[in-house]
Amino acid sequence: MQQPTHPVGRIKRAHNPRRYFDPAEMAEMRASVRAVGILQPVVVRPLDEPDFDFELIIGGRRHWAASEELGPEYDMPIVVKDVGDAEARAMAVIENIQRANMAPSEEAVAAAELVGIYKGDRDEVARIFGWNRARLDARLALMNCSVGVLDALNTRQILLGHAELLAALSKENQDRLLPVVVAEKRSVADVKKVIESASCSLVSAIFDKADCAACPHNSSTQSEMFGESIATGNCTNRTCFNEKTERQLEAIAVPLRDEFQVVRIVRAGDNNTRVQLAVDGPKGVGLEQAKACHACSNYGAAVSGLPDAMGKVYRGQCFDTVCNMKKVGARIQAEKAATAPQKTAADKGKPATKGAGAAPAKTASAANPPATVVAESEKVKSYRVKLWRKALRADIGMNHDLARQYLIGIVLSGHARQIDDAVYRKLFERITGTDAPVANLPKAVEVVQEASADAQANLMIGMLFSAIDGLDVTYLTQLCKTHKLDLKKHWKLDKEFLELITKSEMMVLADELGICAALGDNFKKVFSKSKPEVIEALLAVEGFDYASKVPKVLRF
Repeated sequence: MQQPTHPVGRIKRAHNPRRYFDPAEMAEMRASVRAVGILQPVVVRPLDEPDFDFELIIGGRRHWAASEELGPEYDMPIVVKDVGDAEARAMAVIENIQRANMAPSEEAVAAAELVGIYKGDRDEVARIFGWNRARLDARLALMNCSVGVLDALNTRQILLGHAELLAALSKENQDRLLPVVVAEKRSVADVKKVIESASCSLVSAIFDKADCAACPHNSSTQSEMFGESIATGNCTNRTCFNEKTERQLEAIAVPLRDEFQVVRIVRAGDNNTRVQLAVDGPKGVGLEQAKACHACSNYGAAVSGLPDAMGKVYRGQCFDTVCNMKKVGARIQAEKAATAPQKTAADKGKPATKGAGAAPAKTASAANPPATVVAESEKVKSYRVKLWRKALRADIGMNHDLARQYLIGIVLSGHARQIDDAVYRKLFERITGTDAPVANLPKAVEVVQEASADAQANLMIGMLFSAIDGLDVTYLTQLCKTHKLDLKKHWKLDKEFLELITKSEMMVLADELGICAALGDNFKKVFSKSKPEVIEALLAVEGFDYASKVPKVLRF
């Protein structure tokens, strides 16, 4: 099969995790390209833009060399992969990280990108790279290094060990200490001694320091080694300092969990695990999607565990950066499609891809539908199933004919074993006033025969009720649909349900049920209050009809 090719000028150069390119190696590549062209194909994906047909995924140096030496009309050998933004970014990162001669700082950036793509799963990223967790965490820690420290590392003025130690400090203190380390050629061991205490600066500590004033570990002796390079007043008991810091970070996170579905303490290397949810602009998802995102299980707040912003809270964070990227892309594509003139057959002519196996360019896709309304947490699911069972029992009531029909259907469909016999025995004793026999069939028949006709009829109802309580959720849902259960007759917004969800979910729920419109200008004022106050306000909106309004998350 002929290798597909495409004009290099119609291939858009995309993000490349590699920042530094050795001049000698690039000169050799340009010489090779001049002599024999490009032999190894680059990897691309379809792109629907006026000036480009494909976007480069892998092969940045080859693409650059071909552009410089052979011009935009050169037919570059290509391999086409029809993948999305996140998949393309992951492929580029993995390809670069697995190649030799990548600077530690570049490895850190690449690793952080992949940690973001994999929603913070560091173990999975370490597995993909073939690293152990210690190496991955050490690389990710470099993401807290100042620009000066990273430059010093890349130019070999300091060692990797120096950079890893300096990363524990604020960037301001890194830049104060760096000139001393470089000028005096301080060893990694020397730097470690001061970093272990200097990173525990009492000035920037976020916990209550009342007990620290007279503590023997409150030291100002570090100036003996590094002069006035860094601030004095540090804790030399690193374990105690870290434990107090972690407790305070958790204390900051606790009240946030009433407001948001997810609250995380973020560390160095977590740069790409979160993104600020935006409505407009280049990173905006659009108004309707943003409203829906407030109830997504990945929407929340971040508490910084970084030296420069220790304890700072960032609200309105999306912790699924891949999904966010797709939503932003979908919004942009939809806007382009809405404003772009319709193409005629003559307009569509583009340079054809030569060779077999090339995929056609993608067309703009419509925007993805908004995300779920209220996140289906385990607490909400439990509440919902409980509601379904209770509503079914109430709807059937004492309808003996319907109970008999449904019970026969449950047995015929093979679900008789899901009848909870313990529940049914309790019902039997309540209806008949007689102890229910256990593991004694003749006695059980005798007891039933002695029961009155009304009691036996009620026992049929009781058997169905115990079946409803025992059915798996899948079959319970089927029974609700078969019965055409109308939840509007059995549910109204209550405190129990609101306490299960966060304030951000309440905002979406209030919008869905029409409470936002009823609140009018008071909406922002209501949601600026504490969660208990918000619940009280939502259940007491003057003039609002709460009947017949069931949120989507509770429907079957």
